[in-house]
Amino acid sequence: MAKIVFEAVTKTFPTKGKKSRRSKGEFTALDGIDLEIEAGEFVVVVGPSGSGKSTLLDLLGGLTRPTSGRILLDGEPVTGPGLDRGIVFQQYALLPWRTALGNIEFGLEATGVPRRERTARAREFLDLVGLTGFEDRHPHELSGGMRQRVAIARSLAYDPDVLLMDEPFAALDAQTRESLQDELRRIWQRTGKTVVFITHGIEEAVYLGQRVAVMTSRPGRVKEVVPVSLGIRGAGATGEDLRSSPEFARQRHEIWTLLHDEVARAQRLEKEEATV
Repeated sequence: MAKIVFEAVTKTFPTKGKKSRRSKGEFTALDGIDLEIEAGEFVVVVGPSGSGKSTLLDLLGGLTRPTSGRILLDGEPVTGPGLDRGIVFQQYALLPWRTALGNIEFGLEATGVPRRERTARAREFLDLVGLTGFEDRHPHELSGGMRQRVAIARSLAYDPDVLLMDEPFAALDAQTRESLQDELRRIWQRTGKTVVFITHGIEEAVYLGQRVAVMTSRPGRVKEVVPVSLGIRGAGATGEDLRSSPEFARQRHEIWTLLHDEVARAQRLEKEEATV
């Protein structure tokens, strides 16, 4: 049985104010999502703006409920948030009055881990994300990339089975983003977590994912799931070599082709709605 199963998942939201002729008072974010993700798999979801990528992650995180259909985790319906899922957002959401170590300890406090054990575990995960020596730094004393490392360590520290990541590197500069992509793959290979990663970036999707789920423009559906066959990144080849390889270019073009028409359709919809 797959670790995560989306079965005919639809999510609608009521529209505000005057009813839209198209939606009749409802906005359909996701429409009939079917997707299976295996344990330990790294799946990336890409799609145009408004395709429901973040809504899909919110549903899996239990932050909202589907309008119809169901989501299964280890065969059980997802009905709300749980410690079996860790979430990393684009915004770091660190507590400014706590140190890096204190931020990682925060989630462990909530689960009742004894003080000595949680400090040791927080140090272990600071080391995992390469921040040994920065234990006593507050968020304002850390770079954006370092803050995101702390956020990742905080999500991993209480040992969730699944790591959900919503465009976590989008606000970072290109060099830091590529460095953290390498770091995230290293962490994934070391921990064996199941990862669901949302991004707008086609190159990021190809570099990180074992499979890439391409979403349609709204209402969001899974247009195609593309397997990525680039081997083990970082083993015997630098990230630069991989990103410049012919196979990387071929797979990037395949996903770009799938997205191209969807992006154009999303832009047409925006123009039409702006004139209504």
